[in-house]
Amino acid sequence: MNVYVEAFALVMQKDVLLAILLSAIYGLVVGSLPGLSATMATALLVPVTFYLSPIAAVATIITASAMAIFSGDIPGALLRIPGTPASAAYTDEAYAMTRKGQPELALGIGLWFSALGGIAGTLSLMLLAPPLAEIALSFSTYEYFWLAFLGLMCATLVARSSPVKAIVSMLLGLLVACVGIENPAGTPRFTFGSTDLLGGIEPIPALVGVFAVSEVMRAMMTAEPPKLPHRRFGSILRGQLELTKKYVAPQVRGNIVGIIIGVLPGAGADMAAWVSYSMSKRFSKTPEKFGTGHPEGLIEAGASNNASLASGWVPSLLFGIPGDTITAIAIGVLYMKGLNPGPTLFTERASSMYALYIIFILANIIMIPLGIIMIRIASKVLRAPRSAIMPVIVLLCAVGSFAIGNNLFAVLTVAAFGVFGFVMERNGYPVAAMVLGIVMGTMVEQSFVTSLIKSDGSIWPFFSRPIASILAAMTIAALLWPVFASLLGWWRRSQAQASG
Repeated sequence: MNVYVEAFALVMQKDVLLAILLSAIYGLVVGSLPGLSATMATALLVPVTFYLSPIAAVATIITASAMAIFSGDIPGALLRIPGTPASAAYTDEAYAMTRKGQPELALGIGLWFSALGGIAGTLSLMLLAPPLAEIALSFSTYEYFWLAFLGLMCATLVARSSPVKAIVSMLLGLLVACVGIENPAGTPRFTFGSTDLLGGIEPIPALVGVFAVSEVMRAMMTAEPPKLPHRRFGSILRGQLELTKKYVAPQVRGNIVGIIIGVLPGAGADMAAWVSYSMSKRFSKTPEKFGTGHPEGLIEAGASNNASLASGWVPSLLFGIPGDTITAIAIGVLYMKGLNPGPTLFTERASSMYALYIIFILANIIMIPLGIIMIRIASKVLRAPRSAIMPVIVLLCAVGSFAIGNNLFAVLTVAAFGVFGFVMERNGYPVAAMVLGIVMGTMVEQSFVTSLIKSDGSIWPFFSRPIASILAAMTIAALLWPVFASLLGWWRRSQAQASG
């Protein structure tokens, strides 16, 4: 009990509370700007942490990342422009809800269930850290290959168009992921002699291009702006308790998936959101409503991505293995402040660890009032004339993409993928599937090649290892499910005709 009292005293320091408040505001603003990811928000805070106490320094990383992951939903819902890669998974769903005249409901779902998911992830961090970390350590490249492959299967599940077009889009994304020299062989591929292409195509400029710039182009091609029946925002949290009671299973499933994926090194909130949204559609009783502004997928994905954010700290704190890019930055801050990650951290500096848990819970609690204020401010976008909004969006896209690598090539990438995304959507090819291919492509290839090198070309270890065999079975089942479903439908129709 004394440890909890000491931890609470550490958090209640003026500098820590001020750090939590300011980093929360900062994270909300940065996450809501297209192209500026949660990773960038935390990376830009590192110089500030030099001047803070250890607990305040880690508090800024925790709070800013949690806020940025949520606020990426704001431009996604209002303008169909995901603020972060994690929110790209359900941007179309949230925007469809806005087009139906329910922007406050879409953003309220994102806010409420992100906060609940973050708290669930924190509880997992407190209760399940050692066993979850052991599971994560048992993952090798074989398991990562199947996990990434399973993630790619989400392309066919999240698509509203035909599965064939979704697979084509996903393969185009994999082709884009092949560009550059960052492959297991270290060989330049599809660079065409350009030094800018040696580093490959960054996912964030591509994501911003296909969603944001293509949306601007669509707006230019239409005479009238989209009609929003209710431009005035109602209560942000109205109806959230009813949705919480109605969709218990998606919440629990989203939390569990987010916690498990968050623990796996290198996975993170992006994969958690994609997998959870596709699982929600697969297990839903009304999958035909997905893509039309249905809350079920938003609830599950929103609960998942913030849950994964907290559980990503499990391997980071226990073994110094980053769960994602955000915790990779956090590990550097921990070392800098003398909180060296490892099992001894939980015994020698127990009060500091419990202080981190309290900060996580505080961050998710204050997310609700601050998030409401941020949504209210952002809702002014709906009242502004389109001719004023679109140039600002293009400017933000250019600035955000330039800030990623400090080069003009990222801006050109945004423009090129904007045209590409516009052409794809005009012809019914889902751009979300292509983005998924770009994000997951590198992980699939590197895991596959590294595994073959380790096994001396044998594919047997892909199926013989316990966890790998389970993931392989799930992946193969996902591949064969459409065939099984069509055969089952044919059998039922034939039975109905025979009985009729």
